[in-house]
Amino acid sequence: MSASHTTEPYDLIVIGFGAAGLSSALSFAEATEGREKPARIAVLERSGKAERGGATRWTGAFLRITQDRQLDTDWAEHVGRVSGGLADIDYCRTVERETPQTLDFVEKHGVEIAFEDFPLPHTFAGGTPSMTPPASPRGGGASIVEHLGAALEDDPRVDIRYETEALRLSTSDEGVVDGVLVRTADGLTQRLSGRAVVLACGGFEGNTEMLTRYVGDKACDLPLIAPGIANNRGDALRMALELGADTAGQFDGIHAEPVDTRSQQADAVLYGFSTGIFVNGRMQRFFDEGMDTWDNTFEHVGYEIWKNQEQEAYWIADAKTLAIPGILNALLSDIPPEQADSLDELADKLGIDAEALEKTVAEFNAAVGPGEFDPTRRDGKATVGLTPQKSNWAVPVDAAPFIGVPLTAAVCFTYGGIRTDLDARVVTPSGTAIPGLYAAGEATGLFYHAYPPATSVLRSLIFGRLAARHIAAQQTV
Repeated sequence: MSASHTTEPYDLIVIGFGAAGLSSALSFAEATEGREKPARIAVLERSGKAERGGATRWTGAFLRITQDRQLDTDWAEHVGRVSGGLADIDYCRTVERETPQTLDFVEKHGVEIAFEDFPLPHTFAGGTPSMTPPASPRGGGASIVEHLGAALEDDPRVDIRYETEALRLSTSDEGVVDGVLVRTADGLTQRLSGRAVVLACGGFEGNTEMLTRYVGDKACDLPLIAPGIANNRGDALRMALELGADTAGQFDGIHAEPVDTRSQQADAVLYGFSTGIFVNGRMQRFFDEGMDTWDNTFEHVGYEIWKNQEQEAYWIADAKTLAIPGILNALLSDIPPEQADSLDELADKLGIDAEALEKTVAEFNAAVGPGEFDPTRRDGKATVGLTPQKSNWAVPVDAAPFIGVPLTAAVCFTYGGIRTDLDARVVTPSGTAIPGLYAAGEATGLFYHAYPPATSVLRSLIFGRLAARHIAAQQTV
């Protein structure tokens, strides 16, 4: 394929306008400020300006940090445990080390980090269940996109190229990455020359062909958790593999979340499910809702709904759940739960089999064991002789009003991606860095078996900055 023409070289080309790409472009701009010859930076975005920001734009962007602004001290070990030793723990330690400086970076550009109360415990502080308010940017990931994006828009050294699709990396005769072949909105191709390229355009969750190839059967049944990730087409992975890059992360693994099927809103996730029960389309329980705190289980229930429950599930609870202060804040949908004075009426509102639901609820209620119900900690109040067991927060569903939410699983991101070193350089299977090529964010693989949450945006910001730092150090003029 021939390109229409070649532009004057950029010092940096960043592919992607989410957290990783914005962090990389802006950090490089700051690192090269004041140089006699101004640096030239290009940021490429598949979407138009109104939809810019990929997955970052739509996420609530929980941050797994303590109130003293450190990464959860258990996170690296947690990743190691759930991955069975497969994950790169040095990478995780780098996230831990760089967290405070990265928070300072985004706050300097107007992103406000807030600690807001949440109605159920999480394990974001040392792995111990805690009611400490979790952190997130005020305004979610959209705040990161708009504040960092505005800083780039105000910089005359930066070209933001919307509706621009990256097709292929180019290399010199010696194998140094020296540019990108792109297709613009008019369908024409163009080669952009660059001294370094950062791949920051997400995973392959927006590409059904790649999802089916790697994740397996029924991948086509996975809705996207937000519209922005439709642009995550696996471009980074495809282009890097063409140059012999290595991979990391579990390629049949995905981060899926249970979302409200009634809602058209992005990220309409149900987090506050611990005190109710899940049933599938046949009105059978299929999951231990109290196996752990919500942060360690919501991904697993999402995956189970997709993989084994035909993408249909319902969450059922009662007045005891409604009595938990702020519990509806743990349902991110714009539509409140269905509510009724009887299970029969609730089933009618949900369009499900009332007799079968009542039978399942009666069996569950009869199996509830002794103990004091305490939604603020793992209370050990479990069922007896029931499969699947409920290990904590097992209270009878028997007090009106009854509430319910219809659920399906939506894909948020893919686990498999490009392997990098600790400077965000893309490496080959031997560990050799490919000159001029970097990657950050969900384009890079890390997780196996489970995603210990509230770190996706954080690691994207961090490794975007590390890529920029390394590139700027290599380019002294």
